[in-house]
Amino acid sequence: MTTTSTSRSRTSRVARGLVALLLCAGCSGDEGSGEAPADDALAQLALTGISPSTLVPGTRLIIEGRSFVAPPWAEGALVLRSDAGEVARAAVDFVDFERVELTVDGDTLAALGAPDGWFSGQAVLEFVSAVDGRTYSSEPLALTLQAKDALTPQLESLQGDGLIFVNDAIAVAGDGLLLGGDEGVTVAALTGCFQPAGAGECAPVSGAEVELVPEHEGQRDRATFRFAPKIAGILPGAFSGEIRLRNKHASGVETESGAEARVYELLEPMLFGAAPTVASLGQYIDIEGGGFVDTSDGDGGQTLISLVGSFTPDAAPGAGETPEPIALDLLLVPEESYGTRARYVVSEDDALGQRVDLRRVTGTITGVAAPIVNYQDQEIVGAEIPVQLGVTRVKQVVHVVFLPSYVESLRHFGLRAADQQIRARALEVLARAYEGVNVELREQAPEDFALFSQIEIAGPDPNGLGLLGYDNSPGKDAGNSRLYDRIGSVNALTQEDGYPGYGGVFVESMFAFSEHPEPFASAPEDGAGVATPLFDAVFDPFRPDRGGLPLTAADFEQPLPQLEGGGECPAVDRPTQIACAVRAFGSLVGTTVAHELGHALGLADPEGAAFHNLFDAPGRIMDAGVHRGFAERAELEGEGPARFCLEHFSYLQSILPTGADDPAPSRPACD
Repeated sequence: MTTTSTSRSRTSRVARGLVALLLCAGCSGDEGSGEAPADDALAQLALTGISPSTLVPGTRLIIEGRSFVAPPWAEGALVLRSDAGEVARAAVDFVDFERVELTVDGDTLAALGAPDGWFSGQAVLEFVSAVDGRTYSSEPLALTLQAKDALTPQLESLQGDGLIFVNDAIAVAGDGLLLGGDEGVTVAALTGCFQPAGAGECAPVSGAEVELVPEHEGQRDRATFRFAPKIAGILPGAFSGEIRLRNKHASGVETESGAEARVYELLEPMLFGAAPTVASLGQYIDIEGGGFVDTSDGDGGQTLISLVGSFTPDAAPGAGETPEPIALDLLLVPEESYGTRARYVVSEDDALGQRVDLRRVTGTITGVAAPIVNYQDQEIVGAEIPVQLGVTRVKQVVHVVFLPSYVESLRHFGLRAADQQIRARALEVLARAYEGVNVELREQAPEDFALFSQIEIAGPDPNGLGLLGYDNSPGKDAGNSRLYDRIGSVNALTQEDGYPGYGGVFVESMFAFSEHPEPFASAPEDGAGVATPLFDAVFDPFRPDRGGLPLTAADFEQPLPQLEGGGECPAVDRPTQIACAVRAFGSLVGTTVAHELGHALGLADPEGAAFHNLFDAPGRIMDAGVHRGFAERAELEGEGPARFCLEHFSYLQSILPTGADDPAPSRPACD
């Protein structure tokens, strides 16, 4: 953060350069006025919160609001003003459309009165738009900031004496806590002694430090630390001593709070239960209990789960006999374990996966389980509890990621304001394509599955080839053995094989269907960009470079017409034009994602080397791009929707079965 206008001037120069590249003669606006169109993406710009309120060198300032814009479409800056004028200005780092951040430097702290000063005034968030060259400003936000060179922690309250497990979180309340990162950290420093259960002596505890974790992001008054094994080991017993807080600034400065005396009695590890009670391959099972340790601590700790019992397979449909149970005597290794929770992944690679075919067999595990906790030369086996766990059909969870570059590229189509409606249509089309197959689509990153696929929807093609979509996962995954393919970003292994490195779906390349695609796209190498006037009839009414009127929030104040199909498109009245554009664009994205995901699942030729159907036929998802024209992808003029052909759908059901019949009344053959 700076206290001069240097960053603003630099931002303006960048913006002017981008404007020269992006604006074109056909843009709407007052004819002859020389003004570029307003940037509707920034029209609703608002600043709603800034934290933390106390700043030290290296503080990561969190700035929240709405309608933020990513580079290169705009460059943002936070401006602090007092009654006397501008005090400080700094460029911000885009995180998402509702959050930007910046790291506070020494110049800013000095301007705010450090080493011990206060600022009371207003904050404004400014964005210089590369679309129209204008500066957009939020409404001022009143705030008070304290600027200090260092903080001294205050310990106001500490979790009271009592029974705890190893790695239990101990709650701390106070003030002046460091938040990590470039600031430094606050640690709990413990001194005293530990007396193991049944032992006569209390062994000294000295120099143990455990890092605090803030309870809320950007807040310095509440945190927790874990009663880690490095304090007193993992044996049952009693800790008696003092706890104080110590701030360890990145600058090397250390400050301390006063001390509080505590007595904590440590219990042996225990299991309480597990959830979910039915899981599939790649899914987390959260084991609740206490006293768990993890190898990630770096001190030699590990938690294992002993499981003794049996697995009873479900009877196959129509089978006359019940399958024989499979005896189990296993040690399961959680992927994560800390404090009160261990996370075990249902895996083919461990002891359970070696005994049970987790892809093809469902059934029930019954038996007893116990925790086994190791730390350095100490080991404790906890009490057994009864367990029952169902193993269900393998599922392919897919995280569908709409990147900021996708959102910003919608500007070229004049459709940025329709982002949410387009997403909904794309996901609807994608879900329809995989109906009857055990595929689950999610917009949020899964937290309950360790093994899941990810596919990214981006703006321009980073490969520079004008591809509409590209599966950059390494090699054909016949049988979908991986479950964790990532279609997106860059894959170095794919690049090493001489193929394009970047994968995903690239919406700017859809301009290849236009008869006037420049400057955004050209016909891609695979020939998928077959220009058609239908594309321009649907999207030209909104394209700013064609004199169209881009969508704004006002266009969605009234419900759009509900289209039963594509028969109403292209339309003449604006509401129906909007509905057609949303439907067509969402269909383009959805069917392209369905095609690329099909590749990741092993299609089009699971038993051979081909990646597409060998012959063109209407409405087949795995046809090559050149055979899937705009009307079919957009589901217009009576074409589409594309489906998986019969053999492909049978393959998908074989690797990801639901147990249900094909929901489609009929499917075309693949050749």
